[in-house]
Amino acid sequence: MSDDFELDTDDLQRRMEGTMSNLRTEFASLRTGRASASMLEPVMVDAYGSMTPVNQVGTVNVPEPRMVTVNVWDKNLVGKVEKAIRESGLGINPQLNGTIIMLPIPELNEERRRELGKVAAQYAESARVAIRNVRRDGMDQIKKAKADGLSEDDQKFWESEVQDLTDTYTKKVDEALEAKQEEIMQV
Repeated sequence: MSDDFELDTDDLQRRMEGTMSNLRTEFASLRTGRASASMLEPVMVDAYGSMTPVNQVGTVNVPEPRMVTVNVWDKNLVGKVEKAIRESGLGINPQLNGTIIMLPIPELNEERRRELGKVAAQYAESARVAIRNVRRDGMDQIKKAKADGLSEDDQKFWESEVQDLTDTYTKKVDEALEAKQEEIMQV
């Protein structure tokens, strides 16, 4: 039995990569003083009887560094889209121009930048926890195989493989956080 054991490191790596992907998405939603179409991704509009993402009721554009525009396709939805953006907690005041909603991105003050840095750090810590959970699952599989007759040398080998994978992805999280905090603090 012990010779047949092979830990599915590809599965562990895929799960850790999924955590990184999720972290990148969360970082993209943080407003850094620069316009980004992705900042509207979490905003949902009550359209046609269901909650719909903004990008499915209009075209989201970034015509200049401090401006996002939403060209709403159905003029009956303009008011609902404006209300959804206003109530989204993004801290942006929409301005109407026919079916186009303009979102001027205000300059971030120092206090707001520090708050965003803390939020980014919380996102990164959540990612680290998720990576450690994947590591624990891998280690549990190894312990189970050890109980089924896996040799101690093989156990040590697989444990070091899992730990190396964990260290690699934890380092990626730290690098992503550092880059995001640098972006946030940039004036």
